[in-house]
Amino acid sequence: MRTGNEPITARSPLRLRCGLAAFGLVWALAGALLFAAAGRPGWAIACGVVAAVAATDLAVVIRHIRQGPHYQPGRDVPPYEPVKGKRPEG
Repeated sequence: MRTGNEPITARSPLRLRCGLAAFGLVWALAGALLFAAAGRPGWAIACGVVAAVAATDLAVVIRHIRQGPHYQPGRDVPPYEPVKGKRPEG
């Protein structure tokens, strides 16, 4: 049963997002360099734009990681608060 407060107690996989952003940044930069060397300026620009987005996302994620933990329930705590005032049947 959910109570509707999931955005308040949501967990964020910042380290995974950081890894994916770094991976995307490396590949986008490599693609931009290779396309520029191959004489394909349109594709090089497209890869450059993707690299800029990945770099921005990486900077935001690193900033969030450095801010430190906020309220993060443990793995044994469900992502919702139990309904108050209801007794279990049985």
